Amino acid sequence: MLGSAQIISYIAALGLAAAVPGPGMTALVARSVSGGAVTGFIMLTGLILGDLIYLSVAVFGLAMIAHTYTPLFALINWAASLYLFWLAWQFWRYQPQEVNFDQKATKRDLASAWLSGLTITLGNPKTIAFYLAILPLMISLDNVSLQTWGMILVPLTMFVLLVVGAVFILAAIKIRRFLTSAEAQRVLFRTTGIIMILAASGMMAKSF
Repeated sequence: MLGSAQIISYIAALGLAAAVPGPGMTALVARSVSGGAVTGFIMLTGLILGDLIYLSVAVFGLAMIAHTYTPLFALINWAASLYLFWLAWQFWRYQPQEVNFDQKATKRDLASAWLSGLTITLGNPKTIAFYLAILPLMISLDNVSLQTWGMILVPLTMFVLLVVGAVFILAAIKIRRFLTSAEAQRVLFRTTGIIMILAASGMMAKSF
């Protein structure tokens, strides 16, 4: 069972890690600007699922396997890196367009946003470092039961990431009207693309 000090430490560390701008939150802002709040929250569910996967990997004792980069994890690593490069290219070549505040996202847009969120998290070095390196320093994972994982860690993780992500989404919606110019959109999406490239390069560098 986790003590109150461990729970508070986990909430604070996770909230801080999520709030520090990285590939996930940067892409979330870009998607929210271009697609609206619904698209942003759909993408956020993908981001959260990716975090829960790494949380489960850490809790159930697979951190050591992940650190050794067995063929399976190496394959996942390369696939995530290549997808990040592809996303970076899409963000870089994004053509500025008029922002239609009343246009609803299609099912394809929502599915793409969700998949992007999941893959970005799986390929995010910051997320990997948090769950496989920092988390074990705060919580004794050997003593975490299935009940503790399912009834404490998973809900806490979802809540913290939902709150932080919602702040980014709502902030993005607030500034949408300031990003109607082509130049502002180009700067936002190309900055996102650069961050994606850096994240993907970091992932690939660890494979050598």
